[in-house]
Amino acid sequence: MWLGPEEVLVANALWVTERANPFFVLQRRRGHGKGGGLTGLLVGTLDVVLDSSARVAPYRILHQTQDSQVYWTVACGSSRKEITKHWEWLENNLLQTLSIFDNEEDITTFVKGKIHGIIAEENKNLQPQGDEDPGKFKEAELKMRKQFGMPEGEKLVNYYSCSFWKGRVPRQGWLYLTVNHLCFYSFLLGKEVSLVVQWVDVTRLEKNATLLFPESIRVDTRDQELFFSMFLNIGETFKLMEQLANLAMRQLLDSEGFLEDKALPRPIRPHKNISALKRDLDARAKNECYRATFRLPKDERLDGHTGCTLWTPFNKLHIPGQMFISYNYICFASKEEDACRLIIPLREVTIVEKADSSSVLPSPLSISTKSKMTFLFANLKDRDFLVQRISDFLQKTPSKQTGSIAGGTKASVPDPAPESLPTPQEASEPPTSPTSPLSSPLSFSTQEIPTTSQGLLKVFQKNSPMEDLGAKGAKEKMKEESWNIHFFEYGRGVCMYRTAKTRELVLKGIPESLRGELWLLFSGAWNEMVTHPGYYAELVEKSMGKYSLATEEIERDLHRSMPEHPAFQNELGIAALRRVLTAYAFRNPTIGYCQAMNIVTSVLLLYGSEEEAFWLLVALCERMLPDYYNTRVVGALVDQGIFEELTRDVLPRLSEKMQELGVISSISLSWFLTLFLSVMPFESAVVIVDCFFYEGIKVILQVALAVLDANMDQLLDCSDEGEAMTVLGRYLDNVVNKQSISPPIPHLHALLTSGDDPPAEVDIFDLLKVSYEKFSSLRADDIEQMRFKQRLKVIQSLEDTAKRSVVRAIPGDIGFSIEELEDLYMVFKAKHLASQYWGGNRSAAIHRDPSLPYLEQYRIDANQFRELFASLTPWACGSHTPVLAGRMFRLLDQNKDSLINFKEFVTGMSGMYHGDLTEKLKALYKLHLPPALIPEEAESALEAAHYFPEDSSSEASPLASDLDLFLPWEAQAGLQEQQEGRGSEDIQERREEKETSPPDYRHYLRIWAKEKEAQKETIKDLPKMNQEQFIELCKTLYNMFSEDPLEQDLYHAIATVASLLLRIGEVGKKFSTLTTKKPRDGAHSGDHNSATEEDEPPIPKLHQDPARECQPPAAGDPQAKASGDMHLGKALQDSHVIVEGGSGEGQGSPSLLLSDDETKDDMSMSSYSVVSTGSLPCEDLTEDTVLVGGEACSPTATSRTGGTVDMDWCISFEQILASILTESVLVNFFEKRVDIGLKIKDQKKVERQFSTSSDHEPPGVLG
Repeated sequence: MWLGPEEVLVANALWVTERANPFFVLQRRRGHGKGGGLTGLLVGTLDVVLDSSARVAPYRILHQTQDSQVYWTVACGSSRKEITKHWEWLENNLLQTLSIFDNEEDITTFVKGKIHGIIAEENKNLQPQGDEDPGKFKEAELKMRKQFGMPEGEKLVNYYSCSFWKGRVPRQGWLYLTVNHLCFYSFLLGKEVSLVVQWVDVTRLEKNATLLFPESIRVDTRDQELFFSMFLNIGETFKLMEQLANLAMRQLLDSEGFLEDKALPRPIRPHKNISALKRDLDARAKNECYRATFRLPKDERLDGHTGCTLWTPFNKLHIPGQMFISYNYICFASKEEDACRLIIPLREVTIVEKADSSSVLPSPLSISTKSKMTFLFANLKDRDFLVQRISDFLQKTPSKQTGSIAGGTKASVPDPAPESLPTPQEASEPPTSPTSPLSSPLSFSTQEIPTTSQGLLKVFQKNSPMEDLGAKGAKEKMKEESWNIHFFEYGRGVCMYRTAKTRELVLKGIPESLRGELWLLFSGAWNEMVTHPGYYAELVEKSMGKYSLATEEIERDLHRSMPEHPAFQNELGIAALRRVLTAYAFRNPTIGYCQAMNIVTSVLLLYGSEEEAFWLLVALCERMLPDYYNTRVVGALVDQGIFEELTRDVLPRLSEKMQELGVISSISLSWFLTLFLSVMPFESAVVIVDCFFYEGIKVILQVALAVLDANMDQLLDCSDEGEAMTVLGRYLDNVVNKQSISPPIPHLHALLTSGDDPPAEVDIFDLLKVSYEKFSSLRADDIEQMRFKQRLKVIQSLEDTAKRSVVRAIPGDIGFSIEELEDLYMVFKAKHLASQYWGGNRSAAIHRDPSLPYLEQYRIDANQFRELFASLTPWACGSHTPVLAGRMFRLLDQNKDSLINFKEFVTGMSGMYHGDLTEKLKALYKLHLPPALIPEEAESALEAAHYFPEDSSSEASPLASDLDLFLPWEAQAGLQEQQEGRGSEDIQERREEKETSPPDYRHYLRIWAKEKEAQKETIKDLPKMNQEQFIELCKTLYNMFSEDPLEQDLYHAIATVASLLLRIGEVGKKFSTLTTKKPRDGAHSGDHNSATEEDEPPIPKLHQDPARECQPPAAGDPQAKASGDMHLGKALQDSHVIVEGGSGEGQGSPSLLLSDDETKDDMSMSSYSVVSTGSLPCEDLTEDTVLVGGEACSPTATSRTGGTVDMDWCISFEQILASILTESVLVNFFEKRVDIGLKIKDQKKVERQFSTSSDHEPPGVLG
């Protein structure tokens, strides 16, 4: 590449001059290429340690004039070819011009100007997208790509100098962190270390310090432990590694691949040596932290933060802290954790003004809200800029929430009055029920009761006055009074000052009348509800009457949700619960519905309207309990891991016992998933939920530890898991809330208390107090750190489970060992994942659905299969391999969705590796018959159905018969026709219905049973092969032998066999013409059973557009190009390409498309008169083959009508088998065993290819 001229003082240090002329010198780096000796080793080491650009560009061109001692770099190159091109350009274009100049300074000025001009011209054509990455960083990315053979799509995030410990020796080198890989390279005195680890393979990542390894980072995968140390900034490096590993885990969890976040703010000038990606990742981390701290909606983005003080009127102090400004909120967090926290939504702001500065109050800023509150910030560094930003955001904020929504219902924001949550008195007159206009499908007699305007508890509780409740009522009244005083001092609603006092009040228990309001506030659900008016009503309307797996599960669980509570013993409560759960499943299909959501939602409905319960559920599932309610309850398993870790730390004695009994995993899932609601009496558990909405998961972990601590002695005496579970169950049943004013609700778990004396009652407030006293040292950021560590462990163990399940699903007769299957699975999965981060718009890169069976989660498309086939097949056919791979893919892709799963993939591989000669030949034979030869890409699956007879069982491959998870082709087509009739529903819904409606289960079972009963296909069942298909088979065999040591013998053998078979076919053709006068158009290429043939429909529809069928292949089609490269002479190549592309398919096109008349009249006799003269060499045979195909595309041929194949000439599998058995060299070739293990190892090397800096260009990584 051309470089902006820079001065070089010592031109010959570490460089060797290879060419020179009066104005330019071409140099090579010492030690690069062959030889180099000790100097080369030293220079190589120096380049790596100093991160010299010479490592990537070992050639350069310098400009110099005769009398000057100063040299200027003008170009560099990574290969001799590249630098020679630049050298030749300079010699041809500049030498003559430069010789005219008299003044040397003019020469240098001219050269510099010319080079700058070339660079400017090159840059003009480049996309400006990468320009924000600094030059040094781009150079590092180039080095990374060259060193590790990564494709263009692999983006470098950052790179660091560090040491990798190989044994006890540190190797100094460079660590490159890319979006999908961790790479390390070191070269010290001839010893090279090159490492590539995919983030998705990392099972453990931690920062530790031991005597052996000073402060270091440990990275574990399933098969190695790596230690890196001597970082300049280990904290930054580790944080970035954590983020990248987290993204990879997220990809495994729900295939949300990494996307550069375009909406993040861009800096005006790029930072020196920081990539755009690194900056975006940092911004992403800050955003996540900001949203978690203030419980803000998921799409909120932080704009910036600054130090300041906030005047707190309740204690007359200026509290130091940080002000955060985002697109819709201004937030404040004090330096002391509990001193004060504040959230001001911009929709509430009325006035922002700069107050007068004074020595007491420098640069103050006051913000007033609709609720008549004024907040005074001071000590702001850049106040003017800040005010400008706030006013910019305010202009974008809608001044009023839109009042009208679908159906004309009013927004639930009391607007323009200050935004406060409806107090109990207002509860009767808030907005009309969002569900009332839509409730016709569920119109029950009780529907008049406005479930949406108030919590079910208010509807079903006897409204006895507080005075009648005695001491409990008085206590409740005192609580309400305390909160009212708090609201008066600290404000009410979203803009309330949240302090240690707020937490104290929450711990004392929230009064029933305020519970719903405060849950909405503390969880952040209120913000989302206010900004999305009418959203819930719309969802309910959309989801009504829609059927899916989620709705089926919801219906099953509705009557199990708090059946002991009167609110859910009638249709009103059940209908509200149904609507909220269905609406959520519709909003978030990746979660859909998970058991335990019903219990939590039923409690939310008791204290809030349907819409409020819905938004609280959103806050729980998507923010407060991340990944808890997905199909594999990953989040709950992660927190269970944290709980085990905490038990080890704080209760070490008990931890060993619990591990021994295996109790923790049994208890903690139900505790965490239902927030103790399923294991404690309702009125006690609800107090824990109060604290949870204020403090987050920390409370649940604290209470769980306190429960274990309280039962330690009894648990240590337990002898088995059942006994321990009983101890804990009985304890939790007797956790009571003596302050509750609700009538006690019988608790189902109380059945555990057997006939013994029940244990002493435990007050829930005492339990909470103990949990805070003993275990309150837990911090939110520590929990996040622990979550990351456990997430790696949990997701990787789930991946291992998936691998074992998939391998177990493979039938035993497949031939591969368990180890080989596991290795193949890892290669297959790696190929799928590569499609996600390098695949662009490939169909396999579509987000995988983790709710599918494990076998279906990873699938690959035709291109990826072609790459795997090329590296794993024992039948390498040189340039013909992609064509064969395409046929194999079509054969395996039974359901015609252009994707194959692992089982289909292994079945295909097994056909080539296992079984005797007959089985392998059968597999090869099938690759040259439909469906392998059908141009599937050109037509839809439905059209393609016309090309096959109805009963395609005779064509189903023996390979495919094992695929018991797939429908036969005709059943699939039938299903598709049924689906087409339901045009009104969207595809997703149709897919779900197909997968989940009960009749389908029986349908699948019947098909599966039928497949199981199907007898093993015999060679007699195989259809016969026509002339064109036979020619394709010969071509494949010819290519297959081209790399073999016994090449000549094999060629001779196949030529003998081919000419023999051609004569057999010729004889058969004459015989069939004389004996059977059956009409041709009713026939099928395999006329092995005339009875079945007459029942089958004719195939004349094949040739619908002869002109189109004969188009040449697309110019860019790699297979057509590849298949032409046969070393058979130019003319042969050209005509061969036409055969390959004749059908418009572009590769290996079926000669099936030629009509009888064309083939018979034009060419067939002439071809056999040549063949019958004796055994031909293979070249002649192939040339003859090409002529047949070539003639077919002549103008006369295309003008003719007729559409059936030439069935006069045909050959059966038995005839081919018998002929091949006569040649021992062919028999040995097919019976030779090949070790797939070596091929898998080679494939892994290709996936992570290391390119050394040699003269040839490194081939790019596939994918």
